[in-house]
Order: sequence, then C-alpha cells, then structure tokens
Amino acid sequence: MGPVILMQELWNLMTPSILFEVFWATLLGITVGMLPGLTATMGIALLTGLTFQWATKDAILILICMYIGAIYGGSRSAILINVPGTPAAAATVFDGYPLARSGRAGEAIGLATTASFLGSMIALFFLSFFTPWLGRIALEFRSFEFFWLSLFGVIICGNLTAPKDPLKGWMSGVFGLFIATIGMDVIQAYPRFTFGSIQLSGGLSLIPALVGLYGVPEVLNSLSEIQKHEKAMQIKRVIPRLRDLWINRKNIVRSGIIGVIVGAIPGVGENIASYIAYDFAHRASKTPEKFGKGAEEGLIAAETANNACVGGAIIPVLALAVPGSPPAAVLMAAMWLHGVRPGPLLMIETPNYIYEVSAMFLLATFAMLILGLSMVRTMVKILNVKNAILMPIVFVLCAIGSFAISGRIFDILVMLIFGIIGYGVRKMEYADAPLILGLILGEMLDENLRRSLMLTSGSIIPLLTRPICIVLIILIVLTILARSQHFKSMMSGTRETVSRGLGIRRKKK
Repeated sequence: MGPVILMQELWNLMTPSILFEVFWATLLGITVGMLPGLTATMGIALLTGLTFQWATKDAILILICMYIGAIYGGSRSAILINVPGTPAAAATVFDGYPLARSGRAGEAIGLATTASFLGSMIALFFLSFFTPWLGRIALEFRSFEFFWLSLFGVIICGNLTAPKDPLKGWMSGVFGLFIATIGMDVIQAYPRFTFGSIQLSGGLSLIPALVGLYGVPEVLNSLSEIQKHEKAMQIKRVIPRLRDLWINRKNIVRSGIIGVIVGAIPGVGENIASYIAYDFAHRASKTPEKFGKGAEEGLIAAETANNACVGGAIIPVLALAVPGSPPAAVLMAAMWLHGVRPGPLLMIETPNYIYEVSAMFLLATFAMLILGLSMVRTMVKILNVKNAILMPIVFVLCAIGSFAISGRIFDILVMLIFGIIGYGVRKMEYADAPLILGLILGEMLDENLRRSLMLTSGSIIPLLTRPICIVLIILIVLTILARSQHFKSMMSGTRETVSRGLGIRRKKK
C-alpha cells in the first residue's frame, strides 16, 4: 500500500510549476552549501521567513529542496578549495581535496554527487516505510514518555556534539530549555521571566532565534577573519564510472544505513554521520593507507552518509516531533509555522502526509543529481565571490527573514541577541546544537512534566515505572555514563582516524 500512495503523491507533484520550484530551490541550496560560511540551517531559516505567505505545500517542498541541496553543495568547496562549505562536508575534505590535487577534480565531484544521490535514496526507503511504523509506536507515548523523550534528546545531543567536554553540551542544552520557558506557560497562562515586558509575554520566536544563532555568528566570523582560498581547479570528466560504484556497493549501503541511524538520533547532525561512516570505511578498507591521500572509498562514505542523514533526521520530525539535526529542527519549526503539526497524531489526522514529504524528498534528490552533474563548471565560479560582498547581503536577509514572520521590530532584536549569544558560544567552544534542541523541546518537556504531575496528583511513580519510561531512563543513564574509560577505548579509533585526517589536511595546506 505504501509504494502505491507514494507514487500517487509523486504524480500529484509532477506539474511544470512545481518542477520549476524544485529545480530553482535545489540550485539555491547547492549554492548556499558550497559557499563557505553559509550552512544548511542558515539557508532553511532564512527561506522560512521569506515563505511565510506561501502555500503550505510549496513552502515545505522548497525548504526540503534547500535542505538536500545545501548538504550536498558543501562537497563542492571541500573538494575544490579544501574548505568545507558546510560542517556536513568536513570529512569530505580528507580525500576529496587530494583527489582534486591529483588532477581528478571532476571525477571527485562526480563521485560525491552520485554517492549523495544513492545515500538520499537509501534514506528515502527508510523515510517512506519506517516512519509510519515508528509513528504507530509513538501513539503509545503519553505525557510521561514525552517528558523523558525530550530530556533524552537534549542529553544525547549534548553528549555527541561536544565530544571534548560533554558537560558543555549539556549546559548548552539546559540553557536552551530555560530560554524556552520565557513567556506565558501553556497550561495556566502565567507569565514567567517576562519582567513586565509585553513583548516577552508571547515567548521568544523560534525562527528569529535560529537565524540569529546560525546566521549572525557566521557573518561575524567571516568578516573578522581573513580567509584566503585557493582558486577552484579545472574540471574535466564528471560522470563517474559504474565500475567504481559497483566496487563500493557495500561501502555505499553501510554508509547510507549509518547516516539514517545517526540522523534519527535527536540533534546530532550530518557532520557526525559523515565522520562515523568515514571511520567505518577506513576500518573495512583493504587499502587503509590511501585514506587521507585521495581514497575514493573515503569520499564516497562521507558523502553517502551525510545525505542519508537528511532523510534519517526527518523521520523523528514526522513521527515524534523531535528533530534529528539542526536543519531538521528549523524544518520542523517551518512546518509548525505553516500549520502542519508533526508528531504521533500526524498519522491519524493526515496519514498520507508522510508519503507527500517522501515524494518531495524524491524530486529534490533527482534535481540534486541532475544539477550536480550538469552545472559543475558554471557553479564553480560562485566560489570566487568575496565574503566582504556576500556577508552583508546575508545579514540583511537575516533581518528581513526575522521581521517578515510577525512584522515586529522586536524579532530583529531577538535575532541580534541570539547572534551575540551564538558567537560567544562558538568562541568558548560550547555546542550550539543542544541549545537549539533545548529551545525547541523545552515547551514539550515543561508541558508534559506538569501535565503528568497533574494527572497523578503530584506523584512521580508513573514517571519511573511505565515500561517506555523505564527504557528511556536506561538510555539516559547509559548516555551519561558513556564517558567511562571503556567507552573511550572503543571510540579512540574513530578519534585517531579523524585526527590523522585533520593532520593530513593541515600538511596539505
């Protein structure tokens, strides 16, 4: 039944106007992704504000195209100028740039494009057929379970996005949870932390906060640092050989599954997925000594995983209303803004919406493949745009996008304040993803904890004894204890591989 519904939804999208939207939005996403300093999260956040008055289907379609295009686009600058366009392409640098230096820049781009396409197709399979299954499980969740799920998301995000010091990640997440409580509480409409301000009574708008946290720090970093990039190299043959893809078939499937699994973990993101897949490819390779020197296996693993992670990150958004990555968090906020309510009830209220999103995902994936293989030489010229010209334009778009949602000058102030916070968070090496996830999940955590206590007359026993609650509590405890010596020894191989890659990258510079 699922494939039939998916084909019906795909057919409904096959109109000239929608196909035009798919191609220009994907092209814009690739452009955003390939420009160092612009991220997928920033691109989706900016576009969300500009699509506020659009029809829901068109807006969500364009944002999904932006998401997929931007994650893929980061590989262009990583391969050609040794600078990842997005954090998701950080592992692509290890072998993509050495391949380009050896005169195979076109082949490297072709392999990256095809691997990204295959990774997205693997993710599409899981998105289409596993999301409804997960949604049926989510229907068993009550207020008790949603409280622990929110807490688990913030803790595991802080644990994985701040590998050097998880305490910083958890502190960042708790700060996000605190910010989410500002304004009227949803149960009794009592103002909290408003200090008499009418503007704060409605809480802090999510989109201006996201634009500030991800947009403003990038602008400040780019304008405060002198960045010298090498010129893009000559592009020759782009279409990859089928033999190369067939040889790497196990690598592609493994990396795609890794990307989906990592994507489904709340708040982790595509960069972690690409590093893990790269490490697995390095361990399974018959020629590990080539990694960091231009190994096709490493490039394919990184690009397959980070694009598969996109579909994996959307799965918990639709099924549980919990974002799997920072860009997925902004996408979920955009769905709320346009009247779509992701979560367990989505399967009951609009059961076909999952397949509609899957059809959008499929169109965006094919657009990425076509544009990625056909417009290489033209798009590479964009890399020559100077940050001194680009970043002021980005800042203006940040302000316009923040203002357009509600028409309040206060939202621009929120953007600026969160931009300063985001800049400080990065300078002090705190993870920003847990802060965002805390800001998004804070209302869910607060509301469900209070509702649970109201239902049980203040008793916390059901919070500790319900079966799903017990499973989530065990996962939380294991996550916190994951910094034990045993865990460190298991993960040391991954860190050594990443460190070697970074060392090789520095030498190449």
